[in-house]
Amino acid sequence: MMHEKDYTKENAKTIDQWVEEGWIWGIPISHEVYEKAVNGEWEMVLTPTKPVPKSWFPELKGKKILGLASGGGQQMPIFAALGGICTVLDYSDRQLASEEMVAKREGYDIEIVKADMTKNFPFADETFDLIFHPVSNCYVEDILPIWKECYRVLKKGGSLLSGFDNGMNFLFDDDGTLPLTIANRLPFNPLKMDPTVREQMIANGEGIQFSHSLEEEIGGQLKAGFLLKDLYEDRDREGCGILREYTPQYVATWSVKK
Repeated sequence: MMHEKDYTKENAKTIDQWVEEGWIWGIPISHEVYEKAVNGEWEMVLTPTKPVPKSWFPELKGKKILGLASGGGQQMPIFAALGGICTVLDYSDRQLASEEMVAKREGYDIEIVKADMTKNFPFADETFDLIFHPVSNCYVEDILPIWKECYRVLKKGGSLLSGFDNGMNFLFDDDGTLPLTIANRLPFNPLKMDPTVREQMIANGEGIQFSHSLEEEIGGQLKAGFLLKDLYEDRDREGCGILREYTPQYVATWSVKK
């Protein structure tokens, strides 16, 4: 039986396996995409499909940027191409290896930190100007400590850009056909359910995942001290079930340290 404290280790192994299998969030950008960013042509996502508005980003040249659970060689190379001073924190060896590969290929420096974001971040107070945090809270049971650590390591006036799911993917069993059936009560927390639930998730190659309410996601940022500046909703990519045709499944937020 899995001990509660071991679930993040299981998830790190799961993500490594997904990368091996060609996971879309584990495919590094090409040299051509990097060169376009150097020349000012770029976009980034926090959620599956919708690009982050350019107005959410500060002037990036010379800014200290933390990619939180943002390994994979997708976002941090863009920030580096735009002149950012980059640090990436992730617990997946494969995702961090991709960051190192792209940095060597393109010739920029990046601080690569293998760490678990459920623990205290290994950074001093007020280190970063920007934190970029794509969808990943679904792999964490308690997210309020993450928001508090983000607030601590951001400089005053710094921005936190985050993506997360809204729980719909956990509520329904989406096999791509109608009718959609309710699969779980929310919040979904397999650590508080029969052990067979998480054993089946691991056997299915899903890792241990959790739903979180908007009270936890957005309210948690406010409790940590952030000011919410803007948000938008997003849906899964085409081909990822049919729930996307009926409701948004993701939210992205722009919050600022007061």
